Amino acid sequence: MSARPRDPFPRFAALVAFTCALVLAGCSGGRKASPTGSSTELPDQEVTDFVLTETDQGRPQWTLYARYAATYTARNVVVSRDIRVDFFDDKGARSSELTAREGEIQQQTRDMTARGNVVLQTTEGTRMTSQEIRFSNDKQLITSDQLVRVERAGDTLAGVGFSSDPDLRHFEFKSRVNATVRPKSGALIEAGKGAK
Repeated sequence: MSARPRDPFPRFAALVAFTCALVLAGCSGGRKASPTGSSTELPDQEVTDFVLTETDQGRPQWTLYARYAATYTARNVVVSRDIRVDFFDDKGARSSELTAREGEIQQQTRDMTARGNVVLQTTEGTRMTSQEIRFSNDKQLITSDQLVRVERAGDTLAGVGFSSDPDLRHFEFKSRVNATVRPKSGALIEAGKGAK
């Protein structure tokens, strides 16, 4: 009884599969994308449930909470996601709350940029919304060159070139201002001003 020759196909198929796996592994690049979307930079440190408080002579000025934060030491920046910032008045009471999808904090200056569904709500009921705002820690000033909408006691102001304190007590628009005012009679009055 003679032995049948072995079928070479299973060996060949295994060799082809192994070669394809090596080629695909070599094409993957081997670097993970960072939270900022860059494929060349990885964070130096990552944390969840991040909290950062800024104080002035022991009095809290603001506290930032984030579900996730990544530190990039070379750029001196902390990138955070799902943020909330509580601002405090001169007596240490919470005066407003800012929420946004993501933010960046400069480690040296503590200046912040918030992006994505930004909402600033004061304890007095004034509400500001935008897609991006910047906060100057030194000046305690919120600014934006995006469209900003402010609602207060039934009145609505919208415009571009916004600046305000974190409590929304003193704010101004520079251009494309539109107002919807609800007088005591309940009727709506709309006014607009073109860009400067």
